[in-house]
Amino acid sequence: MTLKKETSSMELGECTRNPGYQDVDGGGSAADTVTAAVPGEKQDSTAVKLDPDAAEEYTQLKPYAGMPKEVLLLYSSQARYRVSREILFWLTVACTLALVVLTATVIALSPRCLSWWQTSPVYQIYPRSFRDSDGDGVGDLKGIQEQLDHFQYLNIKSVWISPFYRSPMKDFGYDVEDFRDIDPLFGTMEDFEALLAEMHNKGLKLIMDFIPNHTSDRHRWFNLSRTGDPHYKDYYIWVDCNQTVPRPNNWVSVFGNSSWTYDEVRGQCYLHQFLKEQPDLNFRNPNVSKEMIDIIHFWLGKGVDGFRMDAVKHILEAAHLRDEPQVDPNKPPESVTTEWDLYHDYTTSQLGLHDLLRDWRAEMDIYSREPGRYRFMVTESYDYHEVDKTMMYYGTPLVKESDFPFNFYLLDLPQNTSGLWVQHLVHLWMANMPRGQWANWVVGNHDRPRIASSAGQTYIRVINMLLLTLPGTPTTYYGEEIGMENINVTDMCPYTTHSLSNCSLRSPMQWSGDMNAGFNNKTNITWLPVHPEYRSINVEVQKEDESSVLAQYRFLNMLRQSELPLQRGWFCYVHADASVFAFLRELDGLNQAFLMVLNFGIESVITDLSSIRELPDQLKVLMSTNQVSDGKVLQKSRILTEAGEGLVIQYSTHTRFNPNHPGQCYVSEKACYLGALDILYKC
Repeated sequence: MTLKKETSSMELGECTRNPGYQDVDGGGSAADTVTAAVPGEKQDSTAVKLDPDAAEEYTQLKPYAGMPKEVLLLYSSQARYRVSREILFWLTVACTLALVVLTATVIALSPRCLSWWQTSPVYQIYPRSFRDSDGDGVGDLKGIQEQLDHFQYLNIKSVWISPFYRSPMKDFGYDVEDFRDIDPLFGTMEDFEALLAEMHNKGLKLIMDFIPNHTSDRHRWFNLSRTGDPHYKDYYIWVDCNQTVPRPNNWVSVFGNSSWTYDEVRGQCYLHQFLKEQPDLNFRNPNVSKEMIDIIHFWLGKGVDGFRMDAVKHILEAAHLRDEPQVDPNKPPESVTTEWDLYHDYTTSQLGLHDLLRDWRAEMDIYSREPGRYRFMVTESYDYHEVDKTMMYYGTPLVKESDFPFNFYLLDLPQNTSGLWVQHLVHLWMANMPRGQWANWVVGNHDRPRIASSAGQTYIRVINMLLLTLPGTPTTYYGEEIGMENINVTDMCPYTTHSLSNCSLRSPMQWSGDMNAGFNNKTNITWLPVHPEYRSINVEVQKEDESSVLAQYRFLNMLRQSELPLQRGWFCYVHADASVFAFLRELDGLNQAFLMVLNFGIESVITDLSSIRELPDQLKVLMSTNQVSDGKVLQKSRILTEAGEGLVIQYSTHTRFNPNHPGQCYVSEKACYLGALDILYKC
């Protein structure tokens, strides 16, 4: 049976809104022809044929929702639909390719992201003095955990904790009895693991002290070595010597007098470049190197984020054991008793030292493969005027070593209240640092007097401003963020066999005006006296004062981490005289830049920067260490600063300083800012 055109049109008009649509036997369309079965003839039950007239009418209809596949195919093959589909397809392909190319280009041109040890200051905790949780008078790991919010308040992410290994404490933990255990004075391994887990939960990184040069004389290795155990016999440096005059050569300990001590059990002398209770390990024995690598693996396996490598220049000594040359050749040899009497040609920075450090770096890199878990390495070496030796710890362009060596040159700031002196100390590092490396700045630590005492309270704010606005990673010793001062210590320090004046700079952290400055609120015991001014110089009081040392430290750190020029921009000297040191931080392509004017002198001065044509004539103070100057508008020809005052000036300019003054400017890795896309790119 065939549906006629007239019948179809009539029924469609009566029953549907879309002329041309009609169900046939419960399905199909008016354009379809259903072939009835003929008796005796094999039929395809699915065969559907179109009546020519109906098909002609169908070609004039618009597509409609719910149309069957056969109808859809009629329209999809028409040119207007086919061409549109092809245009959309190739447009999608082109956009996808363009997006891939753009993404690849951005990735290729983008500078590398800064790592966690670059974006945050490193905060040093002296655990004995930070916070006492159990009332025994000595700080501990639980005490540190109780005060983790302090780092979040300051926006500090990197925390270095001085030694807490098991130790007889002859040198405050730098004499290690067991590298894989926690000294009971500080807690247990469970306390350490809980601290580390909580730090990671709060986004903090933990840096441990690693002490490779020596052990305690109570260490199991030393006891086995002195008794002649075949495996441990050469773990330390032993030589034959005369018991009455135990001095195989003229080598002198860092703490004074001979580096050699006679051991009655073994009948030989052993080397110690520090205390006699700290025998030097023999790194020319491959078993010793393997032991130390195993210890690195032990702590990295627990999740530690990095190591500060202690006293690295002492790790190797010359095998020939010759006398070292005297600084004063005419001085009687028997009067050579201090490290300053000798040139340490055979006891420091020996050939092979950097091979050891690079091996350790390679082991740490294995643990750095996990995304977001880079393992940091910093080396400690006081090389004084031999800055070229310090720079070797950066490694080479082909072989990586430490991420940076500690920069101790700013520890000499108190020697001279002069802008020229400050520029000299800064330039000493920047001019010698290998190209593309990252700088570091230290103004205080557990071995040097506190800045507030050595330079004076007048200068603590401006020194913190210098520290937090220079390029690189600042390092802050606990308490420097509130301007803590040394205490008076007249007797020998507790728990040690030698008198150390640096006990005066290890006093308990001043948290509040409560008993024991909030360091120990359970008993009236502290291992060292609390500073008598703790009621006015403490964290709690300074949090409430917008002009305090703490508030300014926090503001500067926040500014440093939020502003691209201070994070990774150019550093350029613009002025230095007897009082003022001035420099700027800028980033190519970014109109905002910063000028720092820091007065390290002893009186008020007016600084004239009118010769710096890249600076606008008027400058507005963003922040001053003297709060009354905040927001002031200054002429660049008359910038007034008081003694100890520092200014952070933010300004807008389209003219960069660094292109015309290459000899005055430094950058770790050059980057430019593209404002249209709000991205950084290599330039």
